[in-house]
Amino acid sequence: MPQAVWTGQLSFGLVNIPVKLYSATASKNVQFHQYDAQTGRRIRYRRVAAGPAPERSASSDDSEPRESSSQQSEPQARAVPAQIEEAGGLHDEPEVQWTDIVKGFEVEPGKLVTVTTDELESLEPERTRALEVEQFVPLSEIDPVYFDKSYYVAPAPGVGAERPYRLLHRAMQAGAEVAVGRFVMRTKEYLAVVRPTEHLLILETLFYPDEVRNPREMWRLSAEEPGERELGVARQFVEALAGSWDPDRHRNEYRERLLDLLRAKSGEAQVLREPEDEEAAPPVIDLIEALKASVEAARQARAG
Repeated sequence: MPQAVWTGQLSFGLVNIPVKLYSATASKNVQFHQYDAQTGRRIRYRRVAAGPAPERSASSDDSEPRESSSQQSEPQARAVPAQIEEAGGLHDEPEVQWTDIVKGFEVEPGKLVTVTTDELESLEPERTRALEVEQFVPLSEIDPVYFDKSYYVAPAPGVGAERPYRLLHRAMQAGAEVAVGRFVMRTKEYLAVVRPTEHLLILETLFYPDEVRNPREMWRLSAEEPGERELGVARQFVEALAGSWDPDRHRNEYRERLLDLLRAKSGEAQVLREPEDEEAAPPVIDLIEALKASVEAARQARAG
């Protein structure tokens, strides 16, 4: 059974139903890595800083210490060069340590603002364990373009959630409405709808309105309407191909061909060697012997 991605309560009115969310879909894309064609060694990437160091803005205090991931109370704006140096010179750059990496955002061309982890955490929504139903709306009024990701909503076992869950499921099945609400998963607040299916409830996270592009930016309907004869022929074509939805009829044929190719080439597979550590692993130390040596060293230091 898959692992739940969220555990909380589905709340409507005074009824709180303990539920768990499970991802309703799983990607089946074939993932490739990059290897050296000559040696078969895995290609890795290094964290290096590209281009010259940015200049601090005039408002910055040059006496302040260099910013780290955990120190600095206010964001700093810095000028960013428009062009970075060619990638060919990056192999000489030292790798940047994770502790020296901060998050930044280019507020305008050539202007960078960095933010600290504490600042970001102060803006995060309150971590609640409830999905509060705000209203019920007809499903037909929600354009599918707003749907983002699907989750199965299952009652939490062993806490008496099955009966109120079943009640909500049947009540929603009897109408054409879906529940709209918000919940916090990890550090992000989601707008979501809960809709009934034949077996259980499904939660669909939604895009916010400003995340959906206006279709008129791509194309506007022309004033000229198609003629009745043209429309009739087009409708005949639609009706000739009309049928019930059967997802099993639609397969990812490219992925199937790709997997067939990989299976056919399995006889040519190279045996990968385990990567050698750049530094020799430290010898295993016997804990008791190490403690005895530490005690003896402490005695000698005290005697001295």
